[in-house]
Amino acid sequence: MKPFATFAVLAAIVAAPSTALAWGAAGHRMIGQVAIGALPPEIPAFLRTPQAAMDVGEYSREPDRSKSAGKVHDSDRDAGHFVDLGDDGTVLGGPRLDALPPTRAEYETALRAVGQDSWKAGYLPYSIIDRWQQLSLDLAYWRVLIAAEANPAWAEHRAWFAADRNRRELQILIDAGQLSHFVGDGSQPLHVSIHFNGWGDYPNPAGYTRARIHQPFEGDLVKAGVRPQAVAAAVRPMQACDCAIEAQTAAYLAQTGKLAVPLYEIEKAGGLAPGDPRGVAFATQQLAVGASELRDMIVEAWRASASRSVGWKPVSVADVEAGRVDPYIALSGYD
Repeated sequence: MKPFATFAVLAAIVAAPSTALAWGAAGHRMIGQVAIGALPPEIPAFLRTPQAAMDVGEYSREPDRSKSAGKVHDSDRDAGHFVDLGDDGTVLGGPRLDALPPTRAEYETALRAVGQDSWKAGYLPYSIIDRWQQLSLDLAYWRVLIAAEANPAWAEHRAWFAADRNRRELQILIDAGQLSHFVGDGSQPLHVSIHFNGWGDYPNPAGYTRARIHQPFEGDLVKAGVRPQAVAAAVRPMQACDCAIEAQTAAYLAQTGKLAVPLYEIEKAGGLAPGDPRGVAFATQQLAVGASELRDMIVEAWRASASRSVGWKPVSVADVEAGRVDPYIALSGYD
């Protein structure tokens, strides 16, 4: 992260309302803002400004803010925030993260084969993959629009291209925020474990708490102790996966799932008590993991966008950028 960008983004975070300083609000906000502040220069400039960081941070909260919209809305979407990974590495005795079916429909079929379903098990991996795919397509549209707007041969529709680019930039901020939310959920071990709020009704030879620790951990503890500067300082260098988004998502969530037991060990040792630095350090670490992963996924979505096609009838990004195809009809609509 460049020093100026770091200062500007952190200033924006610190200036946020104090009432939002809790995981849920502050945690998701910090992940979005810190990740945007850590983006490399290859990413379009509009997505690397302090204002973009603030916007993505706020949009990152939206999947939680939309809860209670209604029964249909909530019953369909609530399970998209978690995945109940068992101690055996499977999702409630069904598929493993590294062997997930390619679609949610097939995932549902696999779970029903073992007497479960995706509403109980959660489908967080698919939430992340879905939002990444959408962001990559958004960025492909942006590439086409910026190239078309700059091409003098297509000046007749330059104003339309510019207006549509402005709309696409807003959509990119919104969808980056959506991706931020679900990547952030994936950095919280209690979102990737059957032991999501106390150890639960499972064998418990180590005597881990059965108390409801979910909100006290990601809420009260973070509000009292986690600071955005510490999260930003813990962001790791860029790590390109060079793999399919499905594989990257599975590996990311599997790593988070391994941290459920260490979190319960911290609780057992008193580390989640007010004023104890161990819980704060753990939460800070995981927020930084989420910001790092989000930064990486945004970069990879940008790189993948160069080889995509957009519109109908589809035109390739490469053809438009090379000036071979005027994209106006494909973008504005044949009908």
